[in-house]
Amino acid sequence: MRDTELIHEWLTDDIALTFRASSPLACIQTPYQQIEVRDTPAFGRVFRLDGCLMSSEADEFFYHENLIHPAAVSHPNPRKALVIGGGDGGSVRQLLKYPGIERIVLAEIDGVVIDVALQHFAAIHHGALHDPRVDIQIGDGLAYLTNSHEQFDLIVLDLTDPQGCALPLYQPAFYASCHQHLSPNGLLCLHIGSPQFHPQRFQASIAVLAQQFSLVRPYLVPIALYGGLWGMLIASRGPDPRALSPEAVEAILQERGICGLDYYNGDTHRAVFALPNWVQRLLPA
Repeated sequence: MRDTELIHEWLTDDIALTFRASSPLACIQTPYQQIEVRDTPAFGRVFRLDGCLMSSEADEFFYHENLIHPAAVSHPNPRKALVIGGGDGGSVRQLLKYPGIERIVLAEIDGVVIDVALQHFAAIHHGALHDPRVDIQIGDGLAYLTNSHEQFDLIVLDLTDPQGCALPLYQPAFYASCHQHLSPNGLLCLHIGSPQFHPQRFQASIAVLAQQFSLVRPYLVPIALYGGLWGMLIASRGPDPRALSPEAVEAILQERGICGLDYYNGDTHRAVFALPNWVQRLLPA
């Protein structure tokens, strides 16, 4: 590895994640954000946007497997999916494991993210961005939904934090549009920040989504790259992911031929929905 330096990524005004990293392999300012690629001893190659860690070779599966599979397994037969954001290809890769998947729309606002992923992060997308079932749409995800009449079995919001060009994708009107574009058994999945470091965001996200969906299930995943416990959420128009037993999840994975996962299984599916008392107190009354 080339010469390294210590990077301090602030999780709050008082807490930082410190890691050693190489000088940038790529550093590109686009009209939307600054993109940075570095090698690290702890996480392998990492992908940063505006100085914030987004993904890493070594532990991307903690995030992508848990963002995708709890929702996808809960759907009786996912055929069409929309991923907004997710230009590294990790979410698309997990969706393509489902044999019934016929079409995935990847709506990424910044085409440079796709270019950087193709050049530097094959270990994350594993060629998924070249799959003929993947329709890459460069542009704003909100505009894509506004102009589309298509319905999806799964909508995945694989976004940056709620700031800048991503902020409109965290508003009630956008969640309402997602609801309208879901099929009758459709599910929406997204991340909602850390209940420890971002409790107000975590709490507000659940409350806003509960206004649009009758069934909202927050869950927790440990992600070292993001500093600890990370909140995710499934909003459903039908299936309840929390109702699936570990045995049922394992049977679905076997039936669909999904194997080779590094994190997700029947036991973890049940476990992530078990919320500690201090997190339960953040839930809407």
